Amino acid sequence: MLASFRFLIAATNALLQLALLGAVRCYQWWLSPVFGQACRYSPTCSNYALQALRRYGPWRGGWKSLTRLLRCHPWGGGGSDPP
Repeated sequence: MLASFRFLIAATNALLQLALLGAVRCYQWWLSPVFGQACRYSPTCSNYALQALRRYGPWRGGWKSLTRLLRCHPWGGGGSDPP
């Protein structure tokens, strides 16, 4: 019973991670060229999101990506900010 529950959680996390990675990739392919290079950080926010999702998984990586996006505004900081 516990093993099947762990498998279900792992499968859900893997699917969520794939969906989030796909969403970021779609943004990079279709929306980013329209908006142009406007990110003030290095790596860009979308590349940061890809790195964070791959390294930390969907929950922690998603949270790190969201907080990075909330910091990326005209009055925010900038510069190098690796995940």
